Amino acid sequence: MHSGLVNPIDFSREGRQAGHLAIPYSIDRSPYYQIRIPILRLKNGEGPSLLLMAGNHGDEYEGELQLGRLMRRLQMEEIRGAVTILPMANLPAVMAARRCSPFDGGNLNRAFSGDPTGTPTARLAHFLEHDLFPIHDVVLDLHSGGTSMAHLPCTLIERQADAARFERSVSLMRAMGASHAFIADNGPAAPTSMGAAGRAGSVGLSGEFGGGGTVAPETMAFTAATIDRLLIALGIVGRPVLSRAPLPDPGPLQLLSLSRHSQGIYANHRGWFEPAVALGTSVSAGDIAGWYHDLERLEQPEEELRFAESGIVISHRLHCDSQAGDCLIQVAEPISS
Repeated sequence: MHSGLVNPIDFSREGRQAGHLAIPYSIDRSPYYQIRIPILRLKNGEGPSLLLMAGNHGDEYEGELQLGRLMRRLQMEEIRGAVTILPMANLPAVMAARRCSPFDGGNLNRAFSGDPTGTPTARLAHFLEHDLFPIHDVVLDLHSGGTSMAHLPCTLIERQADAARFERSVSLMRAMGASHAFIADNGPAAPTSMGAAGRAGSVGLSGEFGGGGTVAPETMAFTAATIDRLLIALGIVGRPVLSRAPLPDPGPLQLLSLSRHSQGIYANHRGWFEPAVALGTSVSAGDIAGWYHDLERLEQPEEELRFAESGIVISHRLHCDSQAGDCLIQVAEPISS
């Protein structure tokens, strides 16, 4: 078989099943090579069905590490319903420590709804949207800022035309316990996992859980608590599985909107970026966002960058060396609903 995707899991079967999704892909050193993506399925009677997914982008590690840990810790006897865990969805990107697949350049989170006879990334996107997402009530896709960005920890949903599903999404997002959350408006044709979940009829949940191509105790704890709270809110488990300490009740949630180009500052030439404000800072239009240095023309003073809009700083570029087109810093608008 030279195309498609081979799935070894029987999703209707009770019990524990571990295996690999296999995508045939001929390469120079191995003409019958398969990209083998680990997958775990636990099913124990009737109940909600949850898909937990990470590694959509390869250099976003909080979700990958915590879902790998969950695969080892979660026992079938302690769940009600079904849990599917996909810790390294874009496996080639994970193993290459890159955002996109080194095999086909594919950005999985821009590849939906996919193509069953296309590149490996397109085939995986097609399987996720058309086969895996529809058999789960809820899909959680864990992200972070990746190697180049620092990101304010937050959760995320897409606005839905289906009012009941949208209200369910908001309720579960609140239950996950983050201090900040986004309601995205990418539209029903969005090529993202959340767009795909909506088209598949699932409740799609996501978020940004860290950044910088690394992990820290606080980002790992935030990721663990988010996964645990979701499992408990759905009634799949009765106690935390990943968190080391008891989980406090979720605090207030600030909803945010990021919908306009003017909420970001972008480089228009080669330069070296120095941010002036930390993540989570409330800023006003006209405030200093940072400075842009030109190390190739040291006689020139650094350029002062100012925010065009008010809001909360949600991300900034970690790599000082920047190119034209790079997003340097972003603010999000606080909203009430």
